[in-house]
Amino acid sequence: MLARYQRYRRFVEPGLWIVFLCMQALTNSRISWLDQMRQGTHLEWWKPVVWEWSSCMVLLLLIPAVIGFERRLPLRWGLMRRNLRWHFIASVVFCLVHVSAMVALRKLAYFSQNQDYNFGNWWHELGYEYLKDIRTYFAIIIAVSFYRLILLRWQGEASLLQEPDIGQPVESVERPERFLVRTLGKEFLLPAAEIEWIQAWGNYVNLRVRGHDYPLRSTMAAIERRIDPKRFVRIHRSYIANLDFVVEIEPLDSGDARAKLRDGQQIPVSRRYRDELRKLAVL
Repeated sequence: MLARYQRYRRFVEPGLWIVFLCMQALTNSRISWLDQMRQGTHLEWWKPVVWEWSSCMVLLLLIPAVIGFERRLPLRWGLMRRNLRWHFIASVVFCLVHVSAMVALRKLAYFSQNQDYNFGNWWHELGYEYLKDIRTYFAIIIAVSFYRLILLRWQGEASLLQEPDIGQPVESVERPERFLVRTLGKEFLLPAAEIEWIQAWGNYVNLRVRGHDYPLRSTMAAIERRIDPKRFVRIHRSYIANLDFVVEIEPLDSGDARAKLRDGQQIPVSRRYRDELRKLAVL
């Protein structure tokens, strides 16, 4: 089932956003029209439709940009403090683009009906719109984060191998060479040597293997004690890297660094662990 979903995933994901926002636009336009009728105000039916659908259309175009920006500057453990300020700046840009394009579409719609659309005082209205748009911006990020977490759990959850009830284990349980991964339909063994990096994720740590993340219920300190210290090294409060996959260490002006891996992915290196990483990398 997961394999089938992965084949259609690129159609399902935008489809869900389209359905959700279209349903919201339909509902909100109907509510706006009913509210005006209850107040005894005569309102042409197409006006609330234009108000809601103009916003919906622009949001649909902006969502991929928000997701792409969050992927470039993720809001996850270890990067939150550094990246959050950029997302607040991005939320301002998001609001300006959303409102400008929305007003332009409304003016076009009103012009087609030989009427003029008045947005009101821009400074006053922009402040009001930003209060709504900043919630929308971070709601998109939260929704995407939960979706990724669900996908991770569906894709498979890792666990440490347990000691057998009878006989001796075939490998050290204290320092395992393999992890057991359970998905919805099967179980398989994941060699520890193939783990590219380990990342803290709330009550879990994510084992990164060939572009996939497998959550393991553990703390960073606990997993660090169970893996090979000659191969895996702590590079950040929230990251452990496999030295076999590190190809470059790029220093930053802040004193921190970035580790570049074979596949081009980059993970943060804090100044606390930078020198130790360099020593181990040349051994």
